Amino acid sequence: MSYRFQQRRAGVLLHPTSLPSRTLEDAEAWLDFLSKCGLSMWQMLPLGVPQEDYSPYQCLSAFAVNPALLGSPMPRNAHNSEYQDFCAREAHWLDDYALFICIKSAQENTAWFDWPQELKWRNQDALQRFAHTQQDELQAVKWEQYQLHQQWRKLRDSAATRDIHLFGDMPIFVAHDSADVWACPQRFLLDEQGMPTWVTGVPPDYFSATGQRWGNPHYNWDYHIEEGFQWWLARLEHHFRWFDLVRIDHFRGLQAVWMIDAREETAVNGHWQEVPGDQLLAALKKHIDPLPLVAEDLGIITPEVRALKQKYHLPGMAVLQFAFDAFEDNPHKPANITPNCVVYTGTHDNDTTLGWYQSLAEDARRFVQEMLHMPADGDIVDTMIDTAMESRANLAIIPLQDFLKLGSEARMNVPGTANGNWRWQFHWEQLSADDLPARIHSQVTRSKRKPSP
Repeated sequence: MSYRFQQRRAGVLLHPTSLPSRTLEDAEAWLDFLSKCGLSMWQMLPLGVPQEDYSPYQCLSAFAVNPALLGSPMPRNAHNSEYQDFCAREAHWLDDYALFICIKSAQENTAWFDWPQELKWRNQDALQRFAHTQQDELQAVKWEQYQLHQQWRKLRDSAATRDIHLFGDMPIFVAHDSADVWACPQRFLLDEQGMPTWVTGVPPDYFSATGQRWGNPHYNWDYHIEEGFQWWLARLEHHFRWFDLVRIDHFRGLQAVWMIDAREETAVNGHWQEVPGDQLLAALKKHIDPLPLVAEDLGIITPEVRALKQKYHLPGMAVLQFAFDAFEDNPHKPANITPNCVVYTGTHDNDTTLGWYQSLAEDARRFVQEMLHMPADGDIVDTMIDTAMESRANLAIIPLQDFLKLGSEARMNVPGTANGNWRWQFHWEQLSADDLPARIHSQVTRSKRKPSP
């Protein structure tokens, strides 16, 4: 069992863009609130630079942090020795990212695969000419990332003094229009024009007759093996410097991936292909052991995926909203939840608990009440939170929307839709109710989860 999960803890799911200012300026006050509540884990979504739909799962870089999270920026000082050290230490991704952002701006925000050929294919003379004329702009991009790094270092220190752990999230795939794909297209399955030959997704299932076609380029795993997983290890170690714990989104993609011919418009036609995730995790374990990872193992999970998760002692996930069916072996049912697990009432992809419950038919609501031993006039939100807290899972994470007992209007994301997602934020007055920290603290201590001091 991972050392992170040897102690029962409770935490909250909230992306920093959901803070009242949508920036890290609110983080100190937010940590104070968590401490009052006895919550000792803050889970968030990926911190990357989102594209136009604001999704943190499709970002312009696997390393850079969204500059919108900056509060009041510091005046730029390129001679600052810490800044210079930062640029040297992070040069393996920062130089390419700064170039990518500045060229993208100069090209009216078009994707890199639509840039002029010499920039698209990284002609060194062309890049040097561009950099020479854009030195100020390049420094501005790097300075943003440095400031974010400094703010986060203070945030980690502040969290640590309160015994609050930071729990991050890493998308398994990267966006086609990203600095990573532009900087090293050999790491991905692309054609001579830089377009994906195979794209990511999942096959049809009970929820979708055509599956999900995400469209990210697949990795050229042979190349990653040849370079000793250099990019992967750098990416993971980068996350471990920012977080105490990291969730790998779509963990099953480290065992096998659904390969969709890029010419296909849906995910119906495709095939599973095994990938060397075992080799990758073994290489990572040489650097850090035990691995501070959580496997997002929702959906249909094969024995091979379970074996990979168990080999590296990685905690999985349970979501209570998925518990209410007739199958006794459903891993989301409270009785089946194991200690080496993170339990949620719902995730960022679910409706809020109140919104979910209100959307159920009357007979489905009665079934939920029976399973939870809840009277018909009981409080579904408190009951679900208590069920998660009292489960055997050593980590219980509750979305802030559920602690606030909000309805569907506070939902963070509706999978498969492109508009209106990722924009929810709370306001401080919503946390000002005198009994809210005490109520949450009571739920934490009743379930024998470690409250922060």
